[in-house]
Amino acid sequence: MAVFQGAGVAIVTPFKANGEVDYDKFAELLEFQIKNGTDAIIVCGTTGEASTLSHEEHLDVIKFCVEKVAGRIPVVAGTGSNCTETAIYLSVEAEKLGADAVLLVTPYYNKATQKGLYRHFKAVADSIKIPVILYNVPSRTGCNIEPETVVKLCTEVGNIAGVKEASGNISQVVKLMALADGKVDLYSGNDDQIVPLLAMGGKGVISVLSNVAPRETHEICEKFFAGDVEGSCKLQMRSVELCNALFCEVNPIPVKKALNLMGMEAGSLRMPLTEMDEANVPKLEKALKDFGIL
Repeated sequence: MAVFQGAGVAIVTPFKANGEVDYDKFAELLEFQIKNGTDAIIVCGTTGEASTLSHEEHLDVIKFCVEKVAGRIPVVAGTGSNCTETAIYLSVEAEKLGADAVLLVTPYYNKATQKGLYRHFKAVADSIKIPVILYNVPSRTGCNIEPETVVKLCTEVGNIAGVKEASGNISQVVKLMALADGKVDLYSGNDDQIVPLLAMGGKGVISVLSNVAPRETHEICEKFFAGDVEGSCKLQMRSVELCNALFCEVNPIPVKKALNLMGMEAGSLRMPLTEMDEANVPKLEKALKDFGIL
């Protein structure tokens, strides 16, 4: 049984002007997502700026999210780290706090071998009972989980359920699913590739786009699963301009700007991320307007 099927939002972490987590705004964002059909909340991931949260803040945000969502949809907690012991600590604590699953990013900077990746993910998964979704994003980590390693982990480690694939390499995804034999729950990690990965047997998407267009992202998946592939494709293609705008600078810079333009008050970013270049703002505004958001 998959952790979730459909569109899960990789939700931002809103900050106050003084840099503290803005829990009031976070509660509003969570309600906005649930009201608009999002199928799961992925908290403290890349989009949530987890890399600049202290361990205490990280766990407090997970705790708050779990309590506010209150079982209405699954909560997947980002607990990955380039330090195996840290990933174990965060994962164990997230399980205690009531997270339904964890998302484990490939260790960054270390550039582990495939053997090292296997041992890292197995060690973390063995420390908890809740499901694990691997997160492959080599553009940010400098390290790729090969299809054979994903399949080996999902086959040999009982609670490793699948992978968020954000390599952008469709050929790699095809190979992965050819080897998977139904043992790998695949989630798209790229909003412009939702339908292609669903066509390969994917369960859904872990989405940045859902922050600003939760209903539409949900419907891309819903229509596909209902057999309306043409309708799903049309929504996917309609979203391309907005997806491009949301990634015209490193995530989550544009999506936070988009939420602020929408009046959602997601706040600022933590350094080393900085505010969006003013030259890119008109492009983002146009994409939001063309999509019918502004």
